Amino acid sequence: MNLDQVRFDERGLVPVIVQDAASGQVLTLAYANREALEQTLQTRRSTFWSRSRGELWVKGATSGNTQEVLEVRLDCDQDAVLYRVRPNGPACHTGAETCFHHPITPEAAPPLGEVLEKVYHTIRSRMAELPEGSYVAKLHQAGLDRVLKKIGEEAGEVILAAKNRDPQELRWEASDLLFHLLFTLAECELSPEDLAKALWERHRP
Repeated sequence: MNLDQVRFDERGLVPVIVQDAASGQVLTLAYANREALEQTLQTRRSTFWSRSRGELWVKGATSGNTQEVLEVRLDCDQDAVLYRVRPNGPACHTGAETCFHHPITPEAAPPLGEVLEKVYHTIRSRMAELPEGSYVAKLHQAGLDRVLKKIGEEAGEVILAAKNRDPQELRWEASDLLFHLLFTLAECELSPEDLAKALWERHRP
């Protein structure tokens, strides 16, 4: 990225949108000056300019909720920047996952990638903690073969729902299949991000 291309405003600042690279969720809107962008590119940690304090700040320097910057992009007008990050903890100072957590319109379902990430991390958490009464804990303790059997069962249900042209049933059965596929990935130490990389390598333009 050539910083000479960035169109800073009269204060020497440019807005920065921070996005979770895995889920696509928008995490934060902040501002950066040239020094903050240079430091971000050098350290690969989200760095901004605090307009209230008049100084550089690195996300997570005090809270520990750091962001590893995987990619920095400039928009078409060259007056806004995108940080695509791997977050380590919540983005918002309130403890919320994203700063954008006050819906004005009726809340819509998050993007599929974001939902899959959340479900996957819930599965991993319950596999580790084994809470009493948890379906995940019970299936995990039954072993990989039992999980794989569920894949076969749910795939069969998807086929039947599709053959019957039943959209509602297909919706639920496909969700069950995806859930157990995520379970299988977790059992085999893979993640949705690994799946996304494989699909992208296969289908990218």
